[in-house]
Amino acid sequence: MRALLWVVGVVAGVLILLGLILEAARWLIIIGLIALIIVIVWGVVKGRQAMNHQTRRR
Repeated sequence: MRALLWVVGVVAGVLILLGLILEAARWLIIIGLIALIIVIVWGVVKGRQAMNHQTRRR
């Protein structure tokens, strides 16, 4: 009976840790996507500024 309680406790602990890890991974993916979008927008803005600067020089 004691061994069964240990097994149930360990399985419950593993499931809780797995849930926390998956939750953290989901937030990391969301943060990474937001950062990727910011970098893309920033690159487009800087590229347009460089093109405008280049056309003004001519």
